[in-house]
Amino acid sequence: PTTAHPLRDPTLKAPGAPRQRLAPWLKKRLPLGDTVDHVRELMKGQKLHTVCESARCPNLGECWSRKAATFMIMGDICTRTCRFCTVPKGKPLPLDDGEPENVAAAAAELGLRHVVITSVDRDDLPDQGAEHFARTIRAVKERLPEAVVEVLTPDFRGDETLVDVVAEAEPTIFNHNLETVPRLYPRVRPGAGYARSLRVLQRVKEYRPRVLTKSGLMLGLGEQAPDLDAVLVDLRAHDVDILTLGQYLRPSMAQLPVERFVPPEEFDGWAERGKELGFLSVASGPFVRSSYNAAEVYAAVGAESGAGLP
Repeated sequence: PTTAHPLRDPTLKAPGAPRQRLAPWLKKRLPLGDTVDHVRELMKGQKLHTVCESARCPNLGECWSRKAATFMIMGDICTRTCRFCTVPKGKPLPLDDGEPENVAAAAAELGLRHVVITSVDRDDLPDQGAEHFARTIRAVKERLPEAVVEVLTPDFRGDETLVDVVAEAEPTIFNHNLETVPRLYPRVRPGAGYARSLRVLQRVKEYRPRVLTKSGLMLGLGEQAPDLDAVLVDLRAHDVDILTLGQYLRPSMAQLPVERFVPPEEFDGWAERGKELGFLSVASGPFVRSSYNAAEVYAAVGAESGAGLP
């Protein structure tokens, strides 16, 4: 796999440059132990990948100690070059036809009641992996019929027929992250489009109204408060149900630097704003990620709407 060299962009530091000092509220103990080792060995044995490892998530130890992991399907090499992400970039390997069943088997062994499935971008495939997503959803639902299935998908280049393929498998939650405000897209998400991502989320609601939609952003990349507020308004205008907001943390020196560490009280303020706008559930905090405490975030939808959720 190939990765962008840090010296090709003046915003990126050379490998020997000093790391940014974390804000004091971002210090976190990393739980380890037999459960974490068990999850790691299970994934290895089933030839599976997790975004927890590939994206160097700061919550890995905490989540894995609770047997909560986010499956990353279609390999661990991405065809996009998002500037915040440390997942390897390059030419992916062919799809593993046994992966959907392996994901289902691993989810069953972990005893998961809330299964989160994401993927690398696969722009090299004719359907960009949409059918593989659908097969994985169906395999998990067949093996664990009572489980909540949440997917976090790419934008499928805006091809609504491919969005429909995934939505037709009826995951409980369809997540597609905006990641940042539109002004920062050329720097943060080259190859993506703000309007395109909003349309993906809207199309899911049009095609399968019962499927909950979800999106998230990373803060601290240079957005301003009016930028972010406008995005939240746009998300509600496109019928998005669930919102997550977290602090961007630079995974390695090859990614974009943090422009600002957002204090916890500001995250609390954005949570209140999200509720005012009508999101059914909002998770907002420095360590929040799309799939972090996903079951609890989903449970809040039922509490807010009064609906009986599985």
